[in-house]
Formats: sequence, C-alpha cells, structure tokens
Amino acid sequence: MAAYNAEKTIEQAINSVLRQTYTDFELLVVNDCSKDRTVELVKSIAARDSRVRLISNVKNSGVSYTRKHGLEEAKGSWIAILDSDDAWAPEKLEKQIALQKRMNADLLFTGSAFMDLDGQPIDWYLHAPAEVTYRQLLKQNVLSNSSALVRKELYAKHYAIGDGMHEDFAIWLSILKEGKKAYGVDEPLLIYRIAKSSKSGNKVKAAKMNWNTYRYVGLNPLEAFYYECWYMVKGLLKYKNLK
Repeated sequence: MAAYNAEKTIEQAINSVLRQTYTDFELLVVNDCSKDRTVELVKSIAARDSRVRLISNVKNSGVSYTRKHGLEEAKGSWIAILDSDDAWAPEKLEKQIALQKRMNADLLFTGSAFMDLDGQPIDWYLHAPAEVTYRQLLKQNVLSNSSALVRKELYAKHYAIGDGMHEDFAIWLSILKEGKKAYGVDEPLLIYRIAKSSKSGNKVKAAKMNWNTYRYVGLNPLEAFYYECWYMVKGLLKYKNLK
C-alpha cells in the first residue's frame, strides 16, 4: 500500500485488509514522505497488529517508485496491491487464492464496486470476466490495480515506472503478452473510490496516459490508435454507469 497524505482514508483501507478471512499475509504500508497524520495512524495500527509494517521513502518519489520500494521489501511469493483510498471486501484474498489453486493462475483480479469521495456506495459494479488475454485487455483495462493478485517474480520482472502512463496497466499487459491469462472473480471484492483529483479521474489526462501505455508495451501508432478507440468507447460506457 503506497501512501501519501492519506489520513482521511488509510484507516479504512488498512482495516479492510486486516478483516480478510485469509489471514496469512504481511501488509507493507510505504509512506512517500506524507506531511499529514498518515504515519501516526499507521504506527498506531501496527502497534496492535504485527502483520502491518511501515516503510518510508527517504524522499518523495511518486507512486510508481513507492510501490517498487514495497515490492523490494516484500517477503511473500505473491503480491496484492491496495491503494490507500480503496478497500477490500473481507473474502477478497480467500476467493482469489481458491481460484488460483484451481486454475494454477499467475495473475488474478476481481470485480469492482465503487464509492464516492465521501465513502458513500455507488449502486453499480464492474463485472470481472472469467479470463482475459493480452488482446482482450488492450481493449479495456478490466484489471483494477487494487484488485490484483500476482506472482511476485512476474510482478518484479515486468515492473514499470512512469507517471506519464498507467504503469499498472503496462505491467499486466507485459505479463499477458507472454501468453498468460488473467483470471477474474466476478464479485465486487474491491471497493474503488472515485476521486476526480486522481490520475484516472481526469479523463483527458487518462486517455493520454493510456496512449503512452500502448506505446510503452510496443504497439505501433496504428495499433495504438485502434485500441485507443476501444478504450474510449468502453470508458464512456463504464462511466455512464458511474454518474
């Protein structure tokens, strides 16, 4: 969990992890030099639950590097990401691990429910297809970052840093480009907070970042334009439901 000035939401995010029905995990909260009460709140929770470990960057470095710092410190063989303003349903990890064992999967994700900036639920959720290939994911990123569960070795191999693109999308595409599939649990086990100030909240900026992601993974301009059109259509349909 990367965290920067997250005092308003981080307790909800951390508590949603600690309430998981699957309990054998460590939660690494990586503080990116927050100036509010983020560190104080995390330390308070960590004092009560030894599974929570606080790590701090030496200087403010942005979310890509901050997640990489957590990856380098992680002890387990699987990585799950949760943004500090999102939350998990209690059975999120348990259901993903059960699916992983059935399918021998390398990358898994879930459906997403949504809440507004104040934490109020939005009456719609994004379904998760049973499986997604590289070409399918190019048309729409249905693999929400905070819903992912991925083998650590793959996550490290394909890790991408770049605030000018959707670095998580680039990672998933790079993994699936190897011929692997991502497997979805079609339940709203991620609760995603809609915040207009986020990188994905500004639609024009998000579209530019999506284009940069396509170019990063090796698409030529014509291919990138084709899939960018898919992205725009799928995005309009998605956000129509979220209004």
